[in-house]
Amino acid sequence: MNSKNSLLKIVLLDVDAIGRDLDFSALENLGTCNFHSYTSADEIIERASNADIIITNKVKIQKTHLTNLPNLKLICIAATGMNNIDLKACEDLSIEVKNVKGYSTSSVVQHTFCFALNLLTSAPQYYNYTASGAWLKSKVFTNLDYTNRDLEDKVWGVIGLGSIGKKVAMIADAFGAKVQYFSTSGLNNNSDFEQVELNTLLKTSDIISIHAPLNEKTKNLIGAHELSQLKEKSILINMGRGEIIDSQALADKIKKEDSYFGIDVLENEPYLENDPIFLVKEYKNLLLTPHTAWASKEARSRLLIGIIENIKLCFNL
Repeated sequence: MNSKNSLLKIVLLDVDAIGRDLDFSALENLGTCNFHSYTSADEIIERASNADIIITNKVKIQKTHLTNLPNLKLICIAATGMNNIDLKACEDLSIEVKNVKGYSTSSVVQHTFCFALNLLTSAPQYYNYTASGAWLKSKVFTNLDYTNRDLEDKVWGVIGLGSIGKKVAMIADAFGAKVQYFSTSGLNNNSDFEQVELNTLLKTSDIISIHAPLNEKTKNLIGAHELSQLKEKSILINMGRGEIIDSQALADKIKKEDSYFGIDVLENEPYLENDPIFLVKEYKNLLLTPHTAWASKEARSRLLIGIIENIKLCFNL
């Protein structure tokens, strides 16, 4: 993936995090592009030594790296969150940092309902039932071994009513669910839905989805006490960050099998072999995906377009 006759030197440190299936031709038209599947902390300086632009999704870039990259003018974050970059050091060194907002909203919302509807209807269990050939042997036209519930008239609680949370609330409302929300920042007020305290939301919601950022207010927001307040057979979906829910407390709750869980984010990604969630990954009340809610092909294409626009704006192209 290299462009000849280029003006800018562009290094993408972790292309596998945004996908090699994207069309990078528009980016390559802007300069000489060097793509790396993944870059460790020890490899950053060598790989970006002559770079004008670094593109990174999750690679952490610290002051010790930045002071050894004399040509660096712009860091493009292939994400919304900027916590993997030493922003103060960038400011001191006059290095611009640009992220991309809003590209994954539709993808995350879609994944949220994928989890909710699969857990409400026991679709994975029924797929396994039919695929195993058990239906072939049945004398009855249907099978009612697993729970199949309506979304209509359920209470859907949203934790974090930002752009993603609002869209989830609107779609849940369209399904006929009653929507209530808890604002983790205390700043989101929406007259269309009922605002409640966290304890009330946990105790009264049939489905709860988390769409909050990770910060000092939300880290370990949901611990053992909070999980103990969930309604029986309720569904908890985490689309925010893994650290919002205490991992051990979550694993313990999953083992009780009195609630259902859709988890796309974990404290350690990839998870570790001794991660509490790894040890319960095969429980039938759990759906677990590897941080893919954001990553529809369309969302990643929008992300790349946003990165290219940031480069063009920075260099007046």
